[in-house]
Amino acid sequence: MKKSVYIILASVCVVCGTIGIFLPVLPTTPFLLLAGYFYMNSSPGRFYWLVRNPYLGPYIRDYYSKRGMPLRQKAKTITMLWFTLILSIIFIASSLWLKLILMSVGVGVTIHIAMKKTRPDNY
Repeated sequence: MKKSVYIILASVCVVCGTIGIFLPVLPTTPFLLLAGYFYMNSSPGRFYWLVRNPYLGPYIRDYYSKRGMPLRQKAKTITMLWFTLILSIIFIASSLWLKLILMSVGVGVTIHIAMKKTRPDNY
């Protein structure tokens, strides 16, 4: 039973992570890391598929290898983050407390990304 639940949860996380590649407000890497955890504890074959997948695997391998993020990817990520946050603050968030929460999340994520190790773009 637990194995089946983990496989279902992992598959949902893979779908969300895949959507996150194209939709900047949905985080890709956390969903794929969570999917990896669930697959690792339920189906080694599916975990191997996820890590070796040419589109999804690099997100997981780069995170676990601690090689860092390319500078270009950092800049793109931070730019997309603030673009979507500013649009949300202007057009969606109506209350001041929600705007402050969005701003603080943006600052926190920006600091987290900026502090990650930077590697050359062609590594």
